[in-house]
Amino acid sequence: MAQFDPGRQVDEIAAAMLEALFTQSPVGLHLLDENLRAVRVNTATPVMRGVAPETLLGRPFSEVYGMVQDDDTEALLHEVLRTGVPLTQRVVRARVGGDQPQERHFEVTALRLEGAHRSVLGVGLTAVDVTERERARVRTGVLGSVRRSVGRTLDPAVTGEELVEVLVPEFADIAVVEVVDAVIRGDDPPVAPLPPGTPLMRTAFRSRRTGSPPAHPVGGVRRLPARTPFTQALADLRPRVVPLNPAASWLSLDPPVAEAVRSSAAHSLLVVPLALRDAPLGLVSLYRTNGSWAFEDADQELAVELAAHTALCVDNARRYTREHTVAATVQRQLLPRRPESHMSLETAYLSVTGGDPGAWYDTIALSSARTALIIGRVSGSGLNAAATMGQLRTAIRSLAAFDLAPDELLARLQDTARQLASERAHLPPGDPLHREPLTADCVYAVHDPLTGTCTTAAAGALAPLLVRPDGTVFAPGTPAGPRLGTVEDAPYAADVADVPDGSVLVFASDPLLTSSLTDAAGPLPSTPDYRDRPLRDLCDSLVYALPSRRDADDAAVIVARTRSFPRDRFAVWPLGGDPHAVADARRRIRGQLTAWDVDDETAYNTRLIVSELVTNAVKYGSPPLELRLIHDRTLTCEVRDASAGAPHLRHANTVDEGGRGLFIIAQLAQAWGVRYTATGKTLWTEQALPDATRHKEAP
Repeated sequence: MAQFDPGRQVDEIAAAMLEALFTQSPVGLHLLDENLRAVRVNTATPVMRGVAPETLLGRPFSEVYGMVQDDDTEALLHEVLRTGVPLTQRVVRARVGGDQPQERHFEVTALRLEGAHRSVLGVGLTAVDVTERERARVRTGVLGSVRRSVGRTLDPAVTGEELVEVLVPEFADIAVVEVVDAVIRGDDPPVAPLPPGTPLMRTAFRSRRTGSPPAHPVGGVRRLPARTPFTQALADLRPRVVPLNPAASWLSLDPPVAEAVRSSAAHSLLVVPLALRDAPLGLVSLYRTNGSWAFEDADQELAVELAAHTALCVDNARRYTREHTVAATVQRQLLPRRPESHMSLETAYLSVTGGDPGAWYDTIALSSARTALIIGRVSGSGLNAAATMGQLRTAIRSLAAFDLAPDELLARLQDTARQLASERAHLPPGDPLHREPLTADCVYAVHDPLTGTCTTAAAGALAPLLVRPDGTVFAPGTPAGPRLGTVEDAPYAADVADVPDGSVLVFASDPLLTSSLTDAAGPLPSTPDYRDRPLRDLCDSLVYALPSRRDADDAAVIVARTRSFPRDRFAVWPLGGDPHAVADARRRIRGQLTAWDVDDETAYNTRLIVSELVTNAVKYGSPPLELRLIHDRTLTCEVRDASAGAPHLRHANTVDEGGRGLFIIAQLAQAWGVRYTATGKTLWTEQALPDATRHKEAP
């Protein structure tokens, strides 16, 4: 019987165990000398099977495992050699294998090997393949990132860009997003299977390799060729993993895609439809190239979840686009087509399309050659904001017909806005509008060319700017009154500013658009080019001057240039307060109408109108009296007096000797009204002029 020798037996067992570890263990073992060259490598691990050991011996560690990301691993191993402190459980990425190495994840532990007298012999490494664990972790991280990052905007193109930024390079080497073109426009998606030839827009592309061109340009629209994995996915709404064989027959149907697959060395394709409620919205195409593992079932399951989230975001963007398109259409129909102005005021409009079509602009031709300019902005979004804007614009036009002063008109408009807000507040609690207060900002200004002034009142913080003929910018001190729809009871106040001939008035519903004209840190700048430039160019320049990477919401702009009213086109005469004033007025009118070459019928009617106006002022008004005649697009007659009494139209009885004055005026004139001032009232009429005698407005 052999004698037991513990030392010898331990040595044999240790040697046998070491040999078993290097030849049979699934854990990677590596012995490196002090220069980090391979002395012995465990080739029994799955990733090293088929690799000849002699091809690895003597080679540096970095060549045995092709390091992908952790370039500092070799430096850390040198640190282990120097200090003896182990490196434990560090995850590294490396490419291993034969002719087509695959990228794998390894958890590495490194220990310093010491000989007699603590001499350093080298490093011992263990490498555990944790690829599946890391892939699962990556999938979980990608899913979380997509849920956090994708869908932050209501733009399907941006949604696609957000998706590919998350997927590349963490989940795929190349990612492409294509959306049905009708969905981009906000239309309902077709029902699966997608009809052949349906156009798709490529909204996003991203590649791991910089400079890698896409098969089709981003933003381009194309029709998918028949019988490809893409059309099949859009037909049955199921994902599919497709090995990319360059000889595949379906690739020949789309030469640009075939060329892109060849140039990128893609070997695996994962096609996932973007679908919602059995309606195809688009496609997500993911590619993996040489050096990455092929798509697996777990990847496909994850891609389905990613596509479901993205499809919901795209559909939300589609619904928003559709609602915004409808709201913008309503807004466009509610706003005036062309500026309405007199010959003394040239105007231009501009609408900046943004997120909420609640901004409006308007110009209203008033009596006595005056023009009202209005800019407003309704809170809220979508169709409701556009509808409210239309209601307020209609109310302003109705109130303007009463010749109200700007501050008084806004006070009346406030009553209308509060009524609309009250109706909204009484909607059922489940209605979204019930929780959305109705408020609006508005500026109402009246330009009077005969006095060279502009009277302005504001509800909210909006205010116009005035660019004088010398190029200096002036901000009128228009007091900011309560916003429309609020319960604040503060009164509105009007501001009167002198507007010399050649001045430019700028009104904007978003202060950001006029920020280029103001400088809070110093005096207002000079803009000499505003005097002669076309108004349309001035509108555009306001948009071009927006700060970089900033944009205005849906906004409206009015730019108006003033011109002097011709002195020979209006006349003013003071009148006495006795009955002789009627004859005096008729005489003056006759001579002025002859000088203007007004036709006989209009001249006759004008004399009757003036007779009735002056008779009414002498009988019921208070001196001083004044007669004014204005020859513009219409013929305007005005009689002013100091009384605040309000005349009214009535039908006289057969036996009445009077009471027919205003009735006669209403029959002869196309419009008449009363305008009140602090010093009295003005009764005015307007008569249409034949084309031959009408003073033409500026284009």
